[in-house]
Amino acid sequence: MRSPVLLMRFIALSALLFLAVPAAEAQTATAQDVAAALRVPELMEVMRDEGVDYGEDLAGELFPDEDSGRWQGMVAAIYGAPAVRSQFDDVFAEHLAAVPQDVPVILDFFTSELGKRIVGLEIDARRTMLDPAAEEAARLSWSALQEEDSGRVGDLRRFAEVNNLIEENVAGTMNANLAFYHGLNDGGAFAGDRMDDDEIVAEVRAQEPQVRRETEDWLMPYLALAYHPLSDAELAKYISFSETQAGQTLNAALFAAYGAVYAEISNELGRAAAQVLAGQDI
Repeated sequence: MRSPVLLMRFIALSALLFLAVPAAEAQTATAQDVAAALRVPELMEVMRDEGVDYGEDLAGELFPDEDSGRWQGMVAAIYGAPAVRSQFDDVFAEHLAAVPQDVPVILDFFTSELGKRIVGLEIDARRTMLDPAAEEAARLSWSALQEEDSGRVGDLRRFAEVNNLIEENVAGTMNANLAFYHGLNDGGAFAGDRMDDDEIVAEVRAQEPQVRRETEDWLMPYLALAYHPLSDAELAKYISFSETQAGQTLNAALFAAYGAVYAEISNELGRAAAQVLAGQDI
């Protein structure tokens, strides 16, 4: 038995505006303030809903004949565990603590009118993409945009490049898949056919082309949907902000925090799947 590919959405987008910040403000701005401005609790709710969808896909591939009620309860508990948010907060704060001078700059942008609008658009688009019909519509819109040879296509690709979104999402998904296999292994899913570390690594590496393709297929339509309401000038500002040192700092902190969360969630999903599989002939 082998597990399917898990496609996690590590969309950690960031952009900062360099402004002069008084020293007193620099001392009071915190990682928690930044997380609040980024509306992390709402994004965690979307992640949980995405997790339920992933759980349904996993159930269909791993144990299609099993009553899904028990499994879905496990999935919801894993994604909704308080430890998920606390782990994000710890890793996020640790990374931002290394560059405290950037924290008030980050907060200044994301509490501005443009910053608040961008955060809202990103969360709304991600929530919209939970609907398969809406996701397909976004894909079609992205295809049409490319056929038009619109300048927006180049801007969105530039945004993805500046924030290293493809590579970071692929790497995060691959790490999550590794954690999932280790969870299956540790949970005894493979019984007498336990996979060793080399086998797990080889299995996950073989998934890289599929992970990359699915990441690109989801990411670009998502970006087009999220930033459609922005003017070209506003999107250009966001891209410019993302190129700054502070923008790169925040992006790295977000990917590190979400990466740690998804790896832990994936490991727990693997262990939970092993529990379900324990009663089956695999």
